Amino acid sequence: QVQLVESGGGLVAPGGSLRLSCVASRNILRLAVMSWYRLAPGKQRELVAYITTDGTTNYGDSVKGRFTISRDSAENTVYLQMNSLKPEDTALYYCNAGGPVTGSWGQGTQVTVSS
Repeated sequence: QVQLVESGGGLVAPGGSLRLSCVASRNILRLAVMSWYRLAPGKQRELVAYITTDGTTNYGDSVKGRFTISRDSAENTVYLQMNSLKPEDTALYYCNAGGPVTGSWGQGTQVTVSS
């Protein structure tokens, strides 16, 4: 298991930007798929984006063109740059390493988009 710590959440106005960070306790970024999920009240957990071990990225339909996932292997950190934020992006954002079934999860960071 690897420990993951997210940060960077907060309150932002619609149209604004935030960058989330996920720091891993050890160098796992080139060993496992790293993902961002989110959970909003009354909704199911949603895959936001992931980056594979070879750097391939993929995004949920609701965030394509607005969010960008990236990584810094030297810092054991995965980022989620979120632009053009909408109220419907409001959720608790979680970092995951190694998949949703057997992988590791962080504690989450809250993102609230509101005027």
